[in-house]
Amino acid sequence: MLWAADPKNPWALAHGVKLFGPSFLASDGRRAVDVIFKDFLLRNALPDGGTVPGAPFGFARYAANRTPIEPHTNLNVKALACDAHLPLSTKVPVSWGTLTLQQLVDGAKQGFRHVPQSAEYWKDVGWTLDLFAATQKPGTTWTTADGATVNLDQVFDDALAELERETAELKEGLDKHLPQVDKRKQGIYAHSCGGLHFVQGVLAWAKNPSVRKKWGGRVEAQIAILFYRLESERRQYDAAYQQALSTAPQYKLPVLVQMVKFYGHFLETAARLKTDLKWKPDKAQQQTIATAKAMLDSAVRQLEANKAFEQMESLKQSQPQVYLDLIGDSCHAAHGMEGWR
Repeated sequence: MLWAADPKNPWALAHGVKLFGPSFLASDGRRAVDVIFKDFLLRNALPDGGTVPGAPFGFARYAANRTPIEPHTNLNVKALACDAHLPLSTKVPVSWGTLTLQQLVDGAKQGFRHVPQSAEYWKDVGWTLDLFAATQKPGTTWTTADGATVNLDQVFDDALAELERETAELKEGLDKHLPQVDKRKQGIYAHSCGGLHFVQGVLAWAKNPSVRKKWGGRVEAQIAILFYRLESERRQYDAAYQQALSTAPQYKLPVLVQMVKFYGHFLETAARLKTDLKWKPDKAQQQTIATAKAMLDSAVRQLEANKAFEQMESLKQSQPQVYLDLIGDSCHAAHGMEGWR
Protein backbone atom coordinates (compact mmCIF):
# COMPACT_ATOMS: atom_id res chain seq x y z
CA MET A 1 0.00 0.00 0.00
CA LEU A 2 2.54 2.56 -1.20
CA TRP A 3 -0.11 5.28 -1.52
CA ALA A 4 -1.27 4.84 2.08
CA ALA A 5 2.28 5.66 3.26
CA ASP A 6 2.19 9.34 2.22
CA PRO A 7 3.50 11.36 5.22
CA LYS A 8 1.54 14.39 4.02
CA ASN A 9 -1.75 12.48 4.16
CA PRO A 10 -2.52 11.42 7.76
CA TRP A 11 -5.94 10.05 6.76
CA ALA A 12 -4.20 7.62 4.40
CA LEU A 13 -1.66 6.74 7.09
CA ALA A 14 -4.47 5.92 9.52
CA HIS A 15 -5.91 3.50 6.97
CA GLY A 16 -2.48 1.91 6.60
CA VAL A 17 -2.37 1.46 10.38
CA LYS A 18 -5.80 -0.19 10.22
CA LEU A 19 -4.50 -2.78 7.77
CA PHE A 20 -0.89 -3.30 8.82
CA GLY A 21 -0.93 -2.38 12.50
CA PRO A 22 1.11 0.09 14.58
CA SER A 23 4.43 -0.83 12.95
CA PHE A 24 3.27 0.50 9.56
CA LEU A 25 5.82 3.00 8.24
CA ALA A 26 5.33 6.18 6.29
CA SER A 27 7.41 6.50 3.14
CA ASP A 28 9.84 8.81 4.98
CA GLY A 29 10.77 5.94 7.32
CA ARG A 30 8.92 7.16 10.40
CA ARG A 31 6.14 5.20 12.07
CA ALA A 32 2.83 6.26 10.59
CA VAL A 33 1.41 6.69 14.09
CA ASP A 34 4.21 9.11 14.96
CA VAL A 35 3.70 11.14 11.78
CA ILE A 36 -0.06 11.49 12.35
CA PHE A 37 0.26 12.88 15.84
CA LYS A 38 3.57 14.75 15.78
CA ASP A 39 2.95 16.51 12.49
CA PHE A 40 -0.80 17.14 12.66
CA LEU A 41 -2.20 17.18 16.20
CA LEU A 42 -3.03 20.74 17.34
CA ARG A 43 -3.25 22.09 20.87
CA ASN A 44 -6.52 23.58 22.08
CA ALA A 45 -8.21 22.70 18.79
CA LEU A 46 -11.47 21.10 17.82
CA PRO A 47 -11.57 18.83 14.74
CA ASP A 48 -12.91 21.69 12.60
CA GLY A 49 -9.79 23.69 13.34
CA GLY A 50 -11.49 26.02 15.83
CA THR A 51 -10.71 26.37 19.50
CA VAL A 52 -12.78 26.08 22.66
CA PRO A 53 -11.78 26.68 26.28
CA GLY A 54 -10.75 23.43 27.91
CA ALA A 55 -10.56 21.28 24.77
CA PRO A 56 -6.95 20.10 24.98
CA PHE A 57 -6.18 19.16 21.39
CA GLY A 58 -7.61 18.03 18.07
CA PHE A 59 -7.07 17.85 14.33
CA ALA A 60 -8.14 20.07 11.49
CA ARG A 61 -10.46 18.16 9.20
CA TYR A 62 -8.55 19.08 6.02
CA ALA A 63 -5.31 20.77 5.07
CA ALA A 64 -5.36 23.97 3.02
CA ASN A 65 -5.01 21.89 -0.16
CA ARG A 66 -7.98 19.69 0.94
CA THR A 67 -5.84 16.71 1.87
CA PRO A 68 -7.85 14.91 4.58
CA ILE A 69 -6.34 15.09 8.05
CA GLU A 70 -9.26 13.91 10.18
CA PRO A 71 -12.47 14.32 8.17
CA HIS A 72 -14.36 12.29 10.78
CA THR A 73 -13.95 13.29 14.42
CA ASN A 74 -11.60 11.01 16.42
CA LEU A 75 -10.77 8.82 13.42
CA ASN A 76 -7.04 9.05 14.21
CA VAL A 77 -7.28 8.23 17.91
CA LYS A 78 -9.71 5.45 17.05
CA ALA A 79 -7.09 4.04 14.65
CA LEU A 80 -4.73 3.56 17.60
CA ALA A 81 -7.21 2.22 20.14
CA CYS A 82 -9.54 0.15 17.95
CA ASP A 83 -7.63 -0.75 14.79
CA ALA A 84 -4.07 -1.08 16.10
CA HIS A 85 -5.29 -2.32 19.52
CA LEU A 86 -2.61 -0.33 21.34
CA PRO A 87 -2.73 -0.22 25.16
CA LEU A 88 -3.78 3.06 26.74
CA SER A 89 -0.30 3.43 28.19
CA THR A 90 1.19 3.75 24.69
CA LYS A 91 3.15 6.98 24.21
CA VAL A 92 3.05 8.98 20.98
CA PRO A 93 5.11 12.05 20.06
CA VAL A 94 3.36 15.36 19.50
CA SER A 95 4.79 18.69 18.46
CA TRP A 96 5.00 19.91 22.08
CA GLY A 97 6.22 16.66 23.73
CA THR A 98 4.63 13.26 24.35
CA LEU A 99 1.10 12.09 25.10
CA THR A 100 -0.24 8.71 26.11
CA LEU A 101 -3.15 7.11 24.32
CA GLN A 102 -5.06 7.50 27.61
CA GLN A 103 -4.53 11.27 27.42
CA LEU A 104 -5.73 11.29 23.82
CA VAL A 105 -8.87 9.38 24.82
CA ASP A 106 -9.43 11.74 27.75
CA GLY A 107 -9.07 14.65 25.35
CA ALA A 108 -11.71 13.12 23.08
CA LYS A 109 -14.03 12.86 26.08
CA GLN A 110 -13.45 16.49 27.04
CA GLY A 111 -14.26 17.69 23.53
CA PHE A 112 -17.31 15.43 23.07
CA ARG A 113 -20.71 17.02 22.53
CA HIS A 114 -23.80 14.80 22.48
CA VAL A 115 -26.33 16.50 20.20
CA PRO A 116 -28.85 13.81 19.20
CA GLN A 117 -31.14 16.34 17.52
CA SER A 118 -28.46 17.07 14.87
CA ALA A 119 -28.30 15.06 11.64
CA GLU A 120 -24.70 16.16 11.15
CA TYR A 121 -23.80 14.80 14.58
CA TRP A 122 -25.04 11.34 13.61
CA LYS A 123 -23.12 11.38 10.33
CA ASP A 124 -19.89 12.18 12.19
CA VAL A 125 -20.13 10.33 15.51
CA GLY A 126 -19.53 6.72 14.39
CA TRP A 127 -15.75 6.85 14.85
CA THR A 128 -16.13 8.42 18.30
CA LEU A 129 -18.64 5.75 19.33
CA ASP A 130 -16.17 3.09 18.23
CA LEU A 131 -13.43 4.74 20.29
CA PHE A 132 -15.61 4.94 23.39
CA ALA A 133 -16.83 1.35 22.97
CA ALA A 134 -13.20 0.19 22.90
CA THR A 135 -12.03 2.21 25.90
CA GLN A 136 -15.02 2.79 28.22
CA LYS A 137 -17.44 0.65 30.22
CA PRO A 138 -21.21 0.79 30.82
CA GLY A 139 -22.06 3.20 33.61
CA THR A 140 -19.37 5.69 32.57
CA THR A 141 -20.17 9.38 32.99
CA TRP A 142 -17.99 12.48 32.81
CA THR A 143 -18.12 16.25 32.67
CA THR A 144 -16.92 17.90 29.47
CA ALA A 145 -14.74 20.98 29.19
CA ASP A 146 -17.81 23.24 28.94
CA GLY A 147 -19.53 21.69 31.97
CA ALA A 148 -21.95 19.29 30.26
CA THR A 149 -22.50 15.86 31.80
CA VAL A 150 -22.14 12.89 29.44
CA ASN A 151 -23.89 9.63 30.31
CA LEU A 152 -22.34 7.11 27.93
CA ASP A 153 -25.16 4.58 28.31
CA GLN A 154 -27.60 7.25 27.16
CA VAL A 155 -25.30 8.21 24.27
CA PHE A 156 -25.33 4.63 22.98
CA ASP A 157 -29.04 4.09 23.64
CA ASP A 158 -29.73 7.22 21.58
CA ALA A 159 -27.36 5.94 18.88
CA LEU A 160 -29.16 2.61 18.57
CA ALA A 161 -32.50 4.39 18.34
CA GLU A 162 -31.07 6.63 15.60
CA LEU A 163 -29.67 3.63 13.73
CA GLU A 164 -33.12 2.04 13.83
CA ARG A 165 -34.68 5.21 12.43
CA GLU A 166 -32.11 5.43 9.68
CA THR A 167 -32.49 1.78 8.66
CA ALA A 168 -36.31 1.70 8.92
CA GLU A 169 -36.77 1.66 5.15
CA LEU A 170 -34.32 -1.22 4.82
CA LYS A 171 -36.13 -3.10 7.57
CA GLU A 172 -39.39 -2.62 5.70
CA GLY A 173 -37.77 -3.97 2.54
CA LEU A 174 -36.46 -6.96 4.45
CA ASP A 175 -39.82 -7.65 6.09
CA LYS A 176 -41.63 -7.40 2.75
CA HIS A 177 -38.98 -9.51 0.96
CA LEU A 178 -38.35 -6.73 -1.56
CA PRO A 179 -35.42 -7.48 -3.89
CA GLN A 180 -33.88 -4.08 -3.14
CA VAL A 181 -34.32 -0.72 -1.45
CA ASP A 182 -33.15 2.04 -3.76
CA LYS A 183 -30.27 4.19 -2.51
CA ARG A 184 -31.22 7.87 -2.66
CA LYS A 185 -28.91 9.26 0.02
CA GLN A 186 -31.75 8.76 2.51
CA GLY A 187 -31.41 7.50 6.06
CA ILE A 188 -28.25 5.48 6.57
CA TYR A 189 -27.23 6.25 2.99
CA ALA A 190 -26.67 9.89 3.89
CA HIS A 191 -23.56 8.80 5.83
CA SER A 192 -20.07 8.26 4.46
CA CYS A 193 -19.37 4.65 3.46
CA GLY A 194 -23.04 3.77 3.56
CA GLY A 195 -23.17 4.36 7.30
CA LEU A 196 -21.24 1.20 8.06
CA HIS A 197 -18.86 3.03 10.41
CA PHE A 198 -21.92 4.15 12.35
CA VAL A 199 -23.17 0.55 12.41
CA GLN A 200 -19.78 -0.63 13.67
CA GLY A 201 -19.61 2.04 16.36
CA VAL A 202 -23.12 1.44 17.69
CA LEU A 203 -23.03 -2.35 17.73
CA ALA A 204 -19.54 -2.45 19.29
CA TRP A 205 -21.16 -1.32 22.56
CA ALA A 206 -23.20 -4.55 22.59
CA LYS A 207 -20.03 -6.51 23.37
CA ASN A 208 -20.83 -5.65 26.99
CA PRO A 209 -23.12 -8.39 28.38
CA SER A 210 -25.33 -5.91 30.25
CA VAL A 211 -25.85 -3.90 27.06
CA ARG A 212 -26.55 -6.98 24.96
CA LYS A 213 -29.17 -8.06 27.50
CA LYS A 214 -30.79 -4.62 27.58
CA TRP A 215 -30.85 -4.21 23.82
CA GLY A 216 -32.02 -7.78 23.26
CA GLY A 217 -33.32 -8.61 19.79
CA ARG A 218 -32.63 -5.11 18.52
CA VAL A 219 -29.03 -6.18 17.87
CA GLU A 220 -30.08 -9.21 15.84
CA ALA A 221 -32.50 -7.01 13.88
CA GLN A 222 -29.63 -4.75 12.81
CA ILE A 223 -27.52 -7.75 11.84
CA ALA A 224 -30.38 -9.01 9.66
CA ILE A 225 -30.62 -5.59 7.99
CA LEU A 226 -26.87 -5.59 7.34
CA PHE A 227 -27.10 -8.92 5.55
CA TYR A 228 -30.18 -7.85 3.61
CA ARG A 229 -28.17 -4.91 2.28
CA LEU A 230 -25.69 -7.16 0.50
CA GLU A 231 -28.11 -8.36 -2.17
CA SER A 232 -30.07 -5.11 -2.28
CA GLU A 233 -26.96 -3.06 -3.01
CA ARG A 234 -25.28 -5.65 -5.22
CA ARG A 235 -28.20 -5.44 -7.65
CA GLN A 236 -27.89 -1.66 -7.82
CA TYR A 237 -24.12 -1.65 -8.31
CA ASP A 238 -24.37 -4.29 -11.03
CA ALA A 239 -27.04 -2.25 -12.83
CA ALA A 240 -24.96 0.92 -12.55
CA TYR A 241 -21.91 -0.86 -13.90
CA GLN A 242 -23.78 -2.27 -16.88
CA GLN A 243 -25.11 1.20 -17.65
CA ALA A 244 -21.60 2.62 -17.43
CA LEU A 245 -20.35 -0.03 -19.86
CA SER A 246 -23.08 0.71 -22.38
CA THR A 247 -23.74 4.44 -22.18
CA ALA A 248 -21.51 6.21 -19.65
CA PRO A 249 -17.96 4.82 -19.67
CA GLN A 250 -16.70 7.78 -17.61
CA TYR A 251 -18.52 6.26 -14.61
CA LYS A 252 -17.01 2.80 -14.90
CA LEU A 253 -14.10 3.47 -12.56
CA PRO A 254 -16.16 5.30 -9.89
CA VAL A 255 -18.73 2.48 -9.86
CA LEU A 256 -16.02 -0.16 -9.41
CA VAL A 257 -14.55 1.88 -6.57
CA GLN A 258 -17.98 2.07 -4.92
CA MET A 259 -18.27 -1.71 -5.21
CA VAL A 260 -14.96 -2.13 -3.42
CA LYS A 261 -16.10 0.38 -0.78
CA PHE A 262 -19.35 -1.42 -0.02
CA TYR A 263 -18.20 -5.05 -0.20
CA GLY A 264 -15.06 -4.27 1.81
CA HIS A 265 -16.94 -2.37 4.50
CA PHE A 266 -19.63 -5.07 4.61
CA LEU A 267 -17.05 -7.79 5.21
CA GLU A 268 -15.24 -5.66 7.77
CA THR A 269 -18.47 -4.91 9.64
CA ALA A 270 -19.49 -8.58 9.69
CA ALA A 271 -16.02 -9.54 10.93
CA ARG A 272 -16.36 -6.95 13.70
CA LEU A 273 -19.57 -8.66 14.81
CA LYS A 274 -17.62 -11.89 15.06
CA THR A 275 -14.78 -10.43 17.12
CA ASP A 276 -16.69 -7.86 19.20
CA LEU A 277 -19.94 -9.73 19.88
CA LYS A 278 -18.71 -13.34 19.51
CA TRP A 279 -21.42 -13.68 16.87
CA LYS A 280 -21.44 -16.68 14.52
CA PRO A 281 -23.09 -16.54 11.08
CA ASP A 282 -25.67 -19.15 10.21
CA LYS A 283 -25.50 -21.06 6.92
CA ALA A 284 -27.39 -18.42 4.95
CA GLN A 285 -25.17 -15.68 6.35
CA GLN A 286 -22.07 -17.72 5.56
CA GLN A 287 -23.24 -17.86 1.95
CA THR A 288 -23.81 -14.09 1.94
CA ILE A 289 -20.26 -13.57 3.22
CA ALA A 290 -18.93 -15.86 0.49
CA THR A 291 -20.89 -13.85 -2.09
CA ALA A 292 -19.45 -10.58 -0.77
CA LYS A 293 -15.92 -11.97 -0.97
CA ALA A 294 -16.50 -13.09 -4.56
CA MET A 295 -17.98 -9.74 -5.57
CA LEU A 296 -15.11 -7.87 -3.93
CA ASP A 297 -12.57 -10.07 -5.69
CA SER A 298 -14.32 -9.46 -9.02
CA ALA A 299 -14.37 -5.68 -8.53
CA VAL A 300 -10.68 -5.58 -7.61
CA ARG A 301 -9.77 -7.69 -10.64
CA GLN A 302 -11.71 -5.30 -12.87
CA LEU A 303 -9.90 -2.34 -11.32
CA GLU A 304 -6.61 -4.07 -12.06
CA ALA A 305 -7.70 -4.88 -15.61
CA ASN A 306 -8.51 -1.21 -16.11
CA LYS A 307 -5.06 -0.31 -14.71
CA ALA A 308 -6.62 1.86 -11.99
CA PHE A 309 -3.72 1.38 -9.58
CA GLU A 310 -1.24 2.28 -12.31
CA GLN A 311 -3.00 5.64 -12.78
CA MET A 312 -2.87 6.79 -9.17
CA GLU A 313 -0.63 9.78 -9.81
CA SER A 314 -2.88 11.13 -12.57
CA LEU A 315 -6.06 10.29 -10.62
CA LYS A 316 -4.74 12.32 -7.72
CA GLN A 317 -5.04 15.38 -9.96
CA SER A 318 -7.99 14.52 -12.20
CA GLN A 319 -10.27 12.60 -9.80
CA PRO A 320 -9.01 13.27 -6.26
CA GLN A 321 -11.97 11.58 -4.54
CA VAL A 322 -11.50 8.41 -6.59
CA TYR A 323 -7.80 8.54 -5.72
CA LEU A 324 -8.57 8.77 -2.01
CA ASP A 325 -11.25 6.08 -2.20
CA LEU A 326 -8.83 3.70 -3.88
CA ILE A 327 -6.45 4.15 -0.95
CA GLY A 328 -8.90 4.02 1.94
CA ASP A 329 -11.32 1.48 0.55
CA SER A 330 -8.53 -0.85 -0.53
CA CYS A 331 -7.40 -0.91 3.11
CA HIS A 332 -10.92 -1.58 4.35
CA ALA A 333 -11.40 -4.28 1.71
CA ALA A 334 -8.17 -6.06 2.59
CA HIS A 335 -9.03 -5.77 6.28
CA GLY A 336 -12.49 -7.20 5.61
CA MET A 337 -11.06 -10.10 3.64
CA GLU A 338 -8.58 -10.85 6.42
CA GLY A 339 -11.46 -11.04 8.87
CA TRP A 340 -12.88 -14.05 7.01
CA ARG A 341 -9.80 -16.11 6.24
